Amino acid sequence: MHTGTQLQLHRLDNPIRDYAWGSRTAIAGLQGRPSPTAGPEAELWIGAHPAAPSRLAGGTDLLTAIEADRAGLLGPGHDRLPFLLKILAVAEPLSIQVHPDSEQARRGFAREEALGIPLDSPARNYRDDWPKPELVYAVTAFEALSGFRAPETAARLLRALNGPRLRRLADVLEEGGPEAALGALNAWPAADRSALVAEVRDAGATGPDPAHRAAAMIAVDHPDDPGVVASLLFNLSVLQPGQALYTPPRTVHAYLRGTAVEIMASSDNVLRGGLTGKHIDRAELAAVADFTPTRPEVLEPSTLPTGEELYPAPAAQFQLTRLRPRPPISIPVPGPSTILCLENTLSVTRGGITELLAPGEALFVPYEGAGPLVIEGDGIGFRASIPEADR
Repeated sequence: MHTGTQLQLHRLDNPIRDYAWGSRTAIAGLQGRPSPTAGPEAELWIGAHPAAPSRLAGGTDLLTAIEADRAGLLGPGHDRLPFLLKILAVAEPLSIQVHPDSEQARRGFAREEALGIPLDSPARNYRDDWPKPELVYAVTAFEALSGFRAPETAARLLRALNGPRLRRLADVLEEGGPEAALGALNAWPAADRSALVAEVRDAGATGPDPAHRAAAMIAVDHPDDPGVVASLLFNLSVLQPGQALYTPPRTVHAYLRGTAVEIMASSDNVLRGGLTGKHIDRAELAAVADFTPTRPEVLEPSTLPTGEELYPAPAAQFQLTRLRPRPPISIPVPGPSTILCLENTLSVTRGGITELLAPGEALFVPYEGAGPLVIEGDGIGFRASIPEADR
């Protein structure tokens, strides 16, 4: 049995990923650093993902600390921290992508292991054997593509731009559904792709639907990528601050613009189909994707007995609650969890130990520790946790 103040709360030093689509102002502004920054800052990672784990005071990273004391930090029944909390700063569209479900992840990981593809190879699709559901909370207005539209709706969007190539694609869509249309785009002759995209870029900027204007915006950076046209096959959601969107495994999606808090299963399995310079595997994306038309549900929170505001998501690996501690929030079984401050200041107390969090700062709360977690202050923040940890 571990005791002592060192196990109550752990301040985290969190890495920033510099992907090309990131903002030069959003994360720096949140943390009070000078901006614009020298390079793009796309994601702030808060967790124990092997690719970029958060660091604890003294220099140990959270992944190493967990491996040394799983029982104390995670509690019974968990061999890894199953979630990763992020801040996303999207200045340019992300790739069209999909994540596998549990069975697909197990099969894909085993297959690539048997083929001897190194885990760090750019050609690797499956870097672990986990699914990757995810949820985004809009800090600013946040634009996202998620799931396939009904074929007749997408066909109308294509025809409304009045391009001969787009009309041909609409015919394919109406006859064979989204899978056939995506297949046609993937097989589109390379010499004709820029002309195809130009039909969206030229007419879409003044098109009658927000999806047209979003596609035209994407076309500026991807003038030869059929993924620009594919964007019209997907549902466009524009989240307002405080709203959230859940993306289950097998749902094709892309984030276009804005700042968000994201929580996901701690997996790195991504199948990309376009709008990126990274590895693209359109055949595997098609094998993993669910082509059933959907209508994304924008999530609003419900208040828990603890005072937290829960954004409901049917994911076994995580739950996300918003913290607005007026009055104070008291959580009887708080760990393992991570806490992020987004606005103003949060005071976090456990077992007589108090930590003050400013915007962009975070804590790890271990399973083992004394007493409830009490959160006070005029700030707004988030707590990422394992669903069963609060039951």
